[in-house]
Amino acid sequence: MEATEKKVRVLIVDDEPTLLKALEALLSKKGHEVVALDSPIVATQKLAQEDFDVALLDVKMPELSGIELLTAVKHRRPEVEVIMMTGHATVETALAAVKAGAYDYLTKPFDDVELVARAVSKAAERKHLFDRNRQLERELRERDGAGTPAEGIVGTSGPIRDVTRMIDAVAYSAATVLITGESGTGKELVARGLHNKSPRRSHPFVALNCGALTETLLESELFGHVKGAFTGAQRDQKGLFDAADGGTIFLDEIGDIPLSTQVRLLRVLQEGEIKRVGSADSVRVDVRVIAATHRDLPKLVKAGRFREDLFYRLNVIAIPLPPLRDRVEDVPLLAHHFLRRYAERLQKKVKTLAPEAVELLCGYRWPGNVRELENAIERAVVLARTDSVTPADLPPAVTGRTAPLIRDLPASADETAWLTMSYAAAKEQALRRFEKTYVEALMKSCENNISAAARKAGMDRSNFKRVLRKYRQDVEADPEDDLPRAQA
Repeated sequence: MEATEKKVRVLIVDDEPTLLKALEALLSKKGHEVVALDSPIVATQKLAQEDFDVALLDVKMPELSGIELLTAVKHRRPEVEVIMMTGHATVETALAAVKAGAYDYLTKPFDDVELVARAVSKAAERKHLFDRNRQLERELRERDGAGTPAEGIVGTSGPIRDVTRMIDAVAYSAATVLITGESGTGKELVARGLHNKSPRRSHPFVALNCGALTETLLESELFGHVKGAFTGAQRDQKGLFDAADGGTIFLDEIGDIPLSTQVRLLRVLQEGEIKRVGSADSVRVDVRVIAATHRDLPKLVKAGRFREDLFYRLNVIAIPLPPLRDRVEDVPLLAHHFLRRYAERLQKKVKTLAPEAVELLCGYRWPGNVRELENAIERAVVLARTDSVTPADLPPAVTGRTAPLIRDLPASADETAWLTMSYAAAKEQALRRFEKTYVEALMKSCENNISAAARKAGMDRSNFKRVLRKYRQDVEADPEDDLPRAQA
């Protein structure tokens, strides 16, 4: 076998009967366990019931396009490796497939059917490697006590303490919670914390990104459907509300759901009942709903794109998450937390962050919030050549002159302005303002000669230039230049 000791399970979806039969025969002969279907709707049902390693999907199909089916596959089974097939290959289609998560892209008619077999074999090997990595990650989480309440919520700042206190206060309740905040702030983390601290902790926690699916698939996914509800619905299918019965359902990007689905969701919140697509019968469910969004829902209500009654039903308890730039004092703690995680995961002997690296991390605005910081630290651990992460290991956005910096206090800041900030944040701002004023005055006194200014500051030229570049947009990175120049 190419990928694992057990048979590789392959799903083929193509509306061309001859090709479908030929591919099924070819891959079965290679020792794979093959399920061949001519309906993408039936394929989504099959994915809900069975595990697959590789999926071969045609791009042009009725009911759903191959790209739409690819999106559904990656939502339902993100671990499945998908290979797209098309007889109308274009660069745009290929890019769309790869962007949606496809592993490979094959053009029909195939010059050699063995190309398909080899592509499936490589995809299965990749799936096997990812399965092993996921198993190792699960073992690490279990060893580190993963699954504890509010897992991963790291920080000691006032805003994050408010969030953890809110979790403790409302976790016991069955009331609906609306979590708001920018992308990357950790909304699902808060939802899991609420569930793990609630009386429902022994029951399922089910998460769904509402913006990832088309309207038809979203309603079927949430509420289920009955046989014959739409083309390809060949059997009754339960939805995620059924799966979460007794537990919690987390609806991420709730602001993206269409108005018709909003009506169905409102009924669940008001009556505790669902109606499966195509059915007139109601089914009672006991589910706590936690919703999240980065959108301004009141603004969507005013624009007529979100129901006002649904907004108030969701907004029973609101938990706003602060962006990372508003809790700068948590950045070093989070950075060290992620460093320990990835150093162990990647088996690298990286133990700490250099002070200069911490300074840069605290000075960056983090538009991608905690998720961006985690990615930056993972990258730094990968690149680190010593036991300490240095500025050279951090992403260019964090270290470069184009990095968005945290806001500066105005020069006339009074006592009230300082008191709106934590000690750590106020100290950081004061140091930054001093640093900016000092280097600008020094450069002016040295007639913009970087080498002369560095000598006067008693600093190595490269270190002085690194500080200068945080405040001067016109300083290039050419090591031989003594005079700053405007960029082309």
